[in-house]
Amino acid sequence: MRIALIGYGEVGRILAEDLKGHTVTAYDLKLQGEAGQVLRAHAAVHGTALTASHADAVRGAELVISAVTASQAVPVAEACAGALATAAFFLDFNSASPGAKIRAAGLVHGGAGHYVEGAVMTSIPPYRIRVPLLLGGPHAMALEPVLKGLGFDARVASSELGVASATKMCRSVMIKGLEAMVIESFTTARHYGVEDAVIASLKETFPAIDWEKQAAYFFQRVIEHGRRRSEEVREVAETVREAGLEPWSASGTAERQAWVADLADGGLFGARGTREFARSTDWRVEADRILKRDR
Repeated sequence: MRIALIGYGEVGRILAEDLKGHTVTAYDLKLQGEAGQVLRAHAAVHGTALTASHADAVRGAELVISAVTASQAVPVAEACAGALATAAFFLDFNSASPGAKIRAAGLVHGGAGHYVEGAVMTSIPPYRIRVPLLLGGPHAMALEPVLKGLGFDARVASSELGVASATKMCRSVMIKGLEAMVIESFTTARHYGVEDAVIASLKETFPAIDWEKQAAYFFQRVIEHGRRRSEEVREVAETVREAGLEPWSASGTAERQAWVADLADGGLFGARGTREFARSTDWRVEADRILKRDR
């Protein structure tokens, strides 16, 4: 197949690797920045043709996968819509609210493309292309066998737009919130010297969870991807608002994720791109860095 990837970050690069054997093009705004060298090097190794614009990437593609930050989901749909081939599938991988997905679909359907919302239901790196994926919208049923043939673990959630993304967003209230709560709770416990007692209590209440291992993983993921996560949780908050509720929990989670991202961008956890960055298997190392930061 001719496949276009819009967004060549962690997700886009994983997909490019797993879609070898197909003609893959890609575009990413970061190609023009400092990260461009890393993206170009990866593309050269894995046979991905990088382009100069959204339109160049999607022109002639049978399948377009949009995997960008949540705030860019609708702008990307707008940037691609006019260049889509007739009946090309536009798979929106982004963690955006049901309202945002519906707006993006309107833009794609205003052109020649067939929009399908995709809701990625867990972290991509461990599963890669086999990550559980919910599909939604009137063209989801037609795309499902195509994606399965490519190696995706995809299934249709609904022919109605917004259902798949609502499932993802409501899950994220819990998962991204748990990340933020663990970082806040465990770092505070470390300050007071009560972390062992807190973890012992949590083990008693939730014995199936390895809290030491889970905390290390949460710290790693938020340090490395807090910026993207904070944008996603702002979309989560918008999803809650669309339901008529005030998103107190989601809004707080977004702020904590963004706060950690600010610390990471400032170099508190080491230099991005190095082997040591966000790779400690002991969450206490990162918590101590937070506690000892210049305030």
